[in-house]
Amino acid sequence: MAEKDLDAFLASSYGIFAGKPTAWAKLHFTKTAARWVGYEKWHSQQRARHESDGSYILEVPYSDDTELVMDILKFGPDCRVVEPPELAAKVAKRARETAERYRA
Repeated sequence: MAEKDLDAFLASSYGIFAGKPTAWAKLHFTKTAARWVGYEKWHSQQRARHESDGSYILEVPYSDDTELVMDILKFGPDCRVVEPPELAAKVAKRARETAERYRA
């Protein structure tokens, strides 16, 4: 495989999982998280914007959501998956499972 093609394949999706993107994640970060996330580069093809209320919208392509889900969860309530619904459901499920581990 030509180096240019290999580079395009490996860098086209979010995180360590290579492959052509199958979806784009649209994430909404609160004003609090926007102070940090707004300076981070999550992906070379990301689309991002600051909202008038101080929050931040970030869109990244991905093929496998494993690492993306972990990165979203580390922001807790300061990040909400806007799209796609399947990713939002997976993040919500993992958050519920985590909360269950801490019930007395």
